[in-house]
Amino acid sequence: MGAGCSKLSLCWWPSNFKSNLHGSSDLENEKEALPAGFREYSLDQLRAATSGFCTDNIVSEHGEKAPNVVYRGKLDEDRFIAVKRFNRSAWPDPRQFLEEARAVGRERLANLIGCCCEGNERLLVAEFMPKETLSRHLFHWENQHMKWAMRLRVALYLAQALDYCSSRGRALYHDLNAYRILFDQEGNPKLSSYGLMKNSRDGKSYSTNLAFTPPEYLRTGRVIPESVVYSFGTLLLDLLSGKHIPPSHALDLIRGKNFLMLMDSCLEGHFSNNDGTELVRLASRCLQYEPRERPNVKSLVTTLTPIQKETEVPSHVLMGIPHGTLSSKQKILTPLGEACSRMDLTAIHEMVEKNGYKDDEGIANELSFQMWTDQIQETLNSKKRGDTAFRAKEFETAIECYSHFIGGMMVSPTVFVRRCLCYMLCDMPQEALGDAMQAQVISPEWPTAFYLQAAALFSLGMDKDALETLKDGTDLEARKHS
Repeated sequence: MGAGCSKLSLCWWPSNFKSNLHGSSDLENEKEALPAGFREYSLDQLRAATSGFCTDNIVSEHGEKAPNVVYRGKLDEDRFIAVKRFNRSAWPDPRQFLEEARAVGRERLANLIGCCCEGNERLLVAEFMPKETLSRHLFHWENQHMKWAMRLRVALYLAQALDYCSSRGRALYHDLNAYRILFDQEGNPKLSSYGLMKNSRDGKSYSTNLAFTPPEYLRTGRVIPESVVYSFGTLLLDLLSGKHIPPSHALDLIRGKNFLMLMDSCLEGHFSNNDGTELVRLASRCLQYEPRERPNVKSLVTTLTPIQKETEVPSHVLMGIPHGTLSSKQKILTPLGEACSRMDLTAIHEMVEKNGYKDDEGIANELSFQMWTDQIQETLNSKKRGDTAFRAKEFETAIECYSHFIGGMMVSPTVFVRRCLCYMLCDMPQEALGDAMQAQVISPEWPTAFYLQAAALFSLGMDKDALETLKDGTDLEARKHS
């Protein structure tokens, strides 16, 4: 998948598997040999689940430009999925695709719940993971950098997952990188199942920058178990530095005993030199040029276990992310609700901006009888200036302009929602909550007002109230669509 975000985890997943390949008696005869943890979906099922492979549902880090695009989808009332759609040229032979998918699905190693193989389409289906990728939390964080204890936990969980895969006969993990590590509802790191399967029939295993590729792969084009350890070393560098540093540069710093220059400045004063030295030493061993000089995955677990910190603290607390499991009746029905549930302010901003003022139409009609005085025109101009600032992400200016509009004679729930988001982005959650509640007063049946309230409540640490508000918004959404 390269640098694509699949939002999947490594876990057992019970299901059923049946072949949907037509036109080949041999493949039909292989139905019974397919793993019990799999089933095959029709292309129509996955097209419906992803709203026709809508671009709004793309969750690959590089969007449509990803080598193999991943979509968010919904199979039924309470089952959210991620669908990886391979490039059309990746697997021209359906038998090869099915054999590789079956090999990954066997032993229930990963959370793949099925695949699709119709015509030229080759797709994998897996559980959707809601809390983003390691790449997002390390390189593109907004509210809180990843704490040292959580970075150590990620390294250990990853080593344990690789050790488990190796013990079950799947020692090769393809293109291991920060986009392959995902976080579940509890904030625990999980290893994406997609890396257990090659990117194509040619066995292409690395689509990241060549500077991060194991040397032996560059020489031979083959992946060996030691290649996975090398990639693990690059991930340790990511965790240490908070940046994607080429191994050659990092090793130069390590050899010059300047390893502190590697460390993320956000971590200053939050780790001991002994622990930092231990992790740097392990990364250096993993990144050895000769594969035989690298440690095996079991020794990774042995090295990382004793240096864990704050083991009694739940991952979601260390990550600073909202916590709570939604029941099937509380599942988020829209991308906006989902973004609010995970406090993704960037995604919320994009969706609120894209939605415009179409939800204000009823309110605007009620105000059409008013006399258009110079004062009202100035109020409208304030809104326009606020919209320009909101679009440009100049949130303090937007707050000022929207406040002038709200103080006038006009009424707009969307303006309150926009100012609410500006307040959150300016670290003013109490003010944000007030605006979201005011939007609800103006438009009591508007799910967006409830979703933004939930986001503000999450910001204030009121997770229980936030989950209840999400449920209210979801119920309104469900009634609107029914």
